[in-house]
Amino acid sequence: MIQPHGGTLVSREVSDTDKEKWLQKKGQYPVVTISERTFSDLYCIATGVFSPLTGFLTEADYSSVLTDMRLCNGLVWSIPITLSIPPGQKDEISSSEYVFMQRKDKSIVGVVGVESIYQVDQQKEAQYIYRTTDPNHPGVRNLLQQSSLYLGGAIWLWQRPTLDPFTNYHLTPSYTRNYFQQQQWNTIVGFQTRNPVHRAHEYIQKAALETVDALFLHPLVGETKADDIPAQVRMKSYETILEHYYPTERVLLGVFPAAMRYAGPREAIFHAIARKNYGCTHFIIGRDHAGVGSYYGTYDAQHIFKELSPDDLGIQPLFFEHSFYCRRCLGMASYKTCPHSDEDHVILSGTKVRKMLTAGEVPPPEFSRPEVVRVLINGLAKSFE
Repeated sequence: MIQPHGGTLVSREVSDTDKEKWLQKKGQYPVVTISERTFSDLYCIATGVFSPLTGFLTEADYSSVLTDMRLCNGLVWSIPITLSIPPGQKDEISSSEYVFMQRKDKSIVGVVGVESIYQVDQQKEAQYIYRTTDPNHPGVRNLLQQSSLYLGGAIWLWQRPTLDPFTNYHLTPSYTRNYFQQQQWNTIVGFQTRNPVHRAHEYIQKAALETVDALFLHPLVGETKADDIPAQVRMKSYETILEHYYPTERVLLGVFPAAMRYAGPREAIFHAIARKNYGCTHFIIGRDHAGVGSYYGTYDAQHIFKELSPDDLGIQPLFFEHSFYCRRCLGMASYKTCPHSDEDHVILSGTKVRKMLTAGEVPPPEFSRPEVVRVLINGLAKSFE
């Protein structure tokens, strides 16, 4: 079994007994309200998805991640996982040892130690992480909407996010690692997506599956931008295609609870490390991984891996070209395997397909399986009722 990033799978969930002990001290410590995005980060830290992090980044680690893409201890880490706090609470937090974290409904979900309080330059963070300061970029926009005052420190979680409607698919890294061992899978390829499954996805997943023991299909169900297909609809499409077109004894479907950053190359590294923590030995990086709009080059998310050594990352990236249906080949192909011109290729962007589905138009079967298309059209129709 591949080792977690840093060698140890982090666990920061407290027992009910310890939770009660903490709550007895509630009046002693400040309380900050966190966003749902931060709550998902809290959950990912506590369950080991973000190993080796044990909390939100301190100033030293934040600065190192920003400029060098590494934690202070030298481990590769590409995305700052931070806790933004209101400037008006700086003084009370500075004089406290711990801070309670609550959701907007006032439910306390965990506690964070006060180790580092620091002000950041959000324009600088945006440029390093997203390669742009354009507020139209969804990641930059989210960054600029939050306070630039950060709190770093170890965390303890005592309330997980609500698991519905994906209860059966919320698989923690400790669970998947045990499951992979029980199945005697030695090599597992992970696949990240925030889009409905289509023929290009199927093609590269099955190409990878030819070389490993199993596929961990791991769609993201955390916060995404407003025009992305709803997670419930996407999950139904994955269930449908697995039922009809995959060897189910060699595939595990689970959900990735993290929020989408749309950070392109940096997020590709981040996604690979997270899947390593789940126990994957390989990870698929396709065209414009974690991209949005035209902010990144088509294969920038693959090129960034050249900056790292295999030992740095510890999980094997699998790079795939843009794939499509070729009418002359009568099947899926890529520019590596198909000699024919673009006139013979059926290529639809995710944006165009989303518009077609929203309008009730049926994408061609060369783009997606008919069973999947029906799920998407019916699901979107219900979501707009």
